[in-house]
Amino acid sequence: MIEKYKVHIPQCDIDDLNERIKSARWPDELNNSGWLYGTNLGYLKELSDYWSTDFSWRAVEEKINSFPNFIATLSGSKIHFLHIKSTKKNAVPLIITHGWPGSFLEMLKIITYLNNSDELAFHLVIPSIRGFGFSEKPLEKGNDYGANAKLWHQLMQELGYINYGVQGGDIGAGISIKMAQYYPENIIGLHLNYISDSYKPFPKDQEKCNREIEAYKKYVKEWTASEGAYALVHSTKPLSLAYGLNDSPVGLCAWIIEKFHAWSDNDGQLKNCFSKDELLANVSLYWFTQTIHSSIRMYHEISSNPLHFNEDDYITVPVGFAKFPKEIPIPPRSYLKKGFNIVHWSELSKGGHFPAMEQPEILANDIIGFFKNHCISY
Repeated sequence: MIEKYKVHIPQCDIDDLNERIKSARWPDELNNSGWLYGTNLGYLKELSDYWSTDFSWRAVEEKINSFPNFIATLSGSKIHFLHIKSTKKNAVPLIITHGWPGSFLEMLKIITYLNNSDELAFHLVIPSIRGFGFSEKPLEKGNDYGANAKLWHQLMQELGYINYGVQGGDIGAGISIKMAQYYPENIIGLHLNYISDSYKPFPKDQEKCNREIEAYKKYVKEWTASEGAYALVHSTKPLSLAYGLNDSPVGLCAWIIEKFHAWSDNDGQLKNCFSKDELLANVSLYWFTQTIHSSIRMYHEISSNPLHFNEDDYITVPVGFAKFPKEIPIPPRSYLKKGFNIVHWSELSKGGHFPAMEQPEILANDIIGFFKNHCISY
């Protein structure tokens, strides 16, 4: 069952948020430490003041509701998604999936580029992962890549899209990969801008790692030691962390914003990539829906089923990869080719982990080029 949906947060919840922000109890900070120990105190105070005085959630709602919103009941789960049909002839169905600490809001800036392109246009389906945004929070185990991939395929079939493309980054990449493994007869192409460092292709007899792969594994180890503590907490004790983040909007904001700072191509200044309104819209979505625990808990679920390929898991559909320079660690092309039929590889000039927000036109052009040149028969 699919029903139309309109976003409206009660005013009492907005008022409660503003009061909580104003009553925040602030920690100390070492002098001149910048972002070295986490989210910079001065920046967070400035952002929080803007949040409680100038930021308008109603404006965010108006933007969201300007697109067609729906709730689908799929195998007992209520899933929120946007469905934007193109008016262009021969438009291609494409489902795009976000990750953490993002949301479906990441994709709003890319819609026009993909929906209205004269070169190749798309019918866009943009869902919220189970436990994120306005999708239902699962209260049982098993909310991993594969579980969401099955729901996404069911959704596309119910929308009448028998054959379609998939695109994703972060957690959305893992879901998209599983879709390509499960439903190769339906998927015309897989476009990725990230892949988890948990990826391991099926080992071939007596195959040795080359220097490029060894260097990548060393880099991942070093990066995890300095930047990966958040993922270890998410994967092991997410509930302990969630008590604080679900109760304090400033704490929630600090946890999420630090990643937007660390993982984007911002040259040291968040304003170079994102407006305050864009950042706070995403944080507010987590706050109002109380999905910080259900979203980070997914790391625990994924850790039980990482991207370790079995012998029959090779991705046979055409695969395109967009590599952005400030992305967090991703495997080299030579390593990905062991598990993916890579036919398109782009080394892009700017952008980071959130390309649909940072560089929507660049990402859109890469998606269009991949599907036009490698996936569509004229």
